[in-house]
Amino acid sequence: MIVAGFGFRADATVDSLENALTATGARKITAIAAPVDKAQSEALQELASALGMPVIEIPAELMQSASTMTDSAKVREKRGTGSVAEACALVAAGNGATLTGPRVVSKDRLATCAIARGVHS
Repeated sequence: MIVAGFGFRADATVDSLENALTATGARKITAIAAPVDKAQSEALQELASALGMPVIEIPAELMQSASTMTDSAKVREKRGTGSVAEACALVAAGNGATLTGPRVVSKDRLATCAIARGVHS
């Protein structure tokens, strides 16, 4: 399983999310992941629909247990993890998953995306 995890602001657009995903360089993903409180956003649902991907909702307590490459103090204070995108990708990809690299930020700075590869990808 190869998962694109997203973190984003409320005013992020589909273009913001697409830009962040493209910037990761990922050629193939099998699912999209985001925090429970963001998973039903219109922009994310539109992206998932366009890509034909399911959206995996990640509870806050699971994000907090993920070991991320990025450690933003601001994000840690608000979300209990160093990177929402990285944590969502890791949790959704399953036990033993690894990040392909640190999260990337969209050009408009409204969205981040990280890719995690599961053990059984």
